[in-house]
Amino acid sequence: MTEQTTRPTQSPEGSDHADVVVSLGTDHHSFDRLVRWVDDYARRNPDLRVLVQHGHSRAPEKASGTPFLSGEELSEAMRAASVVVTHGGPGTITQARAAGHLPVVVARDPELDEHVDEHQLLFVRRVEDAGRVRACATAQQLHAFIDKARESPEDFRVDPAAEDGPDRAARRAGELIDLLTDDRDGADGVEEGARRDTGSRVTAEVPGDTWPAVTVVVPTRDRPELLRRTLRAIVEQDYPGRITTIVVFDNDQPDPTLTHGEGDRPVRVVTNTLTPGLAGARNTGVLGADTELVAFCDDDDTWMPEKLRAQVEIMREEPDTDMVCCGIQVVYDRVESERILERTSVTFSDLLRSRLTELHPSTFLIRRRAMIDGCGTVSEEIPGSYAEDYELLLRLARRGPIRNIPEPGVRVLWHRKSFFSERWQTISTALRWLLERYPEFALVPRGYARIAGQIAFAEASAKRRGRALRWIGRTLRSRPLEARAYLALLVVCGMPPAWILRLLHLRGKGV
Repeated sequence: MTEQTTRPTQSPEGSDHADVVVSLGTDHHSFDRLVRWVDDYARRNPDLRVLVQHGHSRAPEKASGTPFLSGEELSEAMRAASVVVTHGGPGTITQARAAGHLPVVVARDPELDEHVDEHQLLFVRRVEDAGRVRACATAQQLHAFIDKARESPEDFRVDPAAEDGPDRAARRAGELIDLLTDDRDGADGVEEGARRDTGSRVTAEVPGDTWPAVTVVVPTRDRPELLRRTLRAIVEQDYPGRITTIVVFDNDQPDPTLTHGEGDRPVRVVTNTLTPGLAGARNTGVLGADTELVAFCDDDDTWMPEKLRAQVEIMREEPDTDMVCCGIQVVYDRVESERILERTSVTFSDLLRSRLTELHPSTFLIRRRAMIDGCGTVSEEIPGSYAEDYELLLRLARRGPIRNIPEPGVRVLWHRKSFFSERWQTISTALRWLLERYPEFALVPRGYARIAGQIAFAEASAKRRGRALRWIGRTLRSRPLEARAYLALLVVCGMPPAWILRLLHLRGKGV
């Protein structure tokens, strides 16, 4: 399991005295994401000396780079550095600690083709819980940790003499990875591993401090593998309170093996008993919840470990707040981008002007009474349940401002199996329903043009040329600079809508 680099090369001049040393190991998968994050930091700190041992990843543009270093060269560079950043390889982590550093670690993600499986993600969570690394999942977190290590180096140093020895530590790490892999591939899949996690989780709950129970509603349809990833992320939340997950199968045969009731992370499996579709499935879960706080999570998205705790803290401090959202990381075709709303409060007027797609339904945490006794549950009248999340946002925002955490808390997977992919007629019908239900859009030209442009694009994609041209006209009369009108025109002229969507999705955007 030791990851000593085996192909030494001449290191760049001065690399042994770099302020920040980054090691990506020797894995043949590229880890361009981490190289890009480090390059961004180096650009913002031009006087800082940064060395990246990038292996099979692309070479950095701003920082110094070398593909490989011998084990001795890498250890020497680490000892001379102020900060050490590594991928989630156990050998590299052990080497950093042996050089006296508490390493800042970014795990490779198989969803981005950075590794063959999830063992780095699982391993890094464990060693982070043990206090042996500082793990991060976003560029902002990485940059913040590097800043902290430079400002308070004593907080990122360890005593090499106190270590058990690199060989023994690496061997123990390998055994742990094998154990985790066995859990993941066992007969009971995620659930058995989740039960073991529940028994061993250590939380920082203050004695006498009460954290409210939360119910998470997860609608699902024909995505068993993605669903298991979603459930694992919920179970592994760094949250001191009880989390009950209700998996709602919509037009799909329920999987009873997902059910378990042990510990403080029970999972219930039910069938959608209301209107078929996403809205009915969400409402089945909401009505079946017995907690004051209810969260949504789609079956192809994953929560980051501290997502729920950060949101509940706001709910506890602000009893009048009905809803809290957060930012997202969008993953599409192995490309990752962040969508963060740089504000902490969102009003009804804000939502009329813009959909604010950063407020994704998988980020929703809502007071159940705000729906049941207030604005109502998710609308089951919307054709095909399309934009039901946006319509719920509008109703809740009418009651009071929606709170937002301007940091990513959910990884959102965009892919061709997404339920509304290319369901153009349903999309057009639902958006026209929205304009009729909310006449306020007529008073907000930008908001009206946005939705009209989406309708135009959907009609053009459905090859209904006449309707598309009429909606393009309405869009431009409301707002001549609305880009969606011109995208719809491109589709009318023969450009495949899939090409446009792919270009937008690669940038973390949609129509």
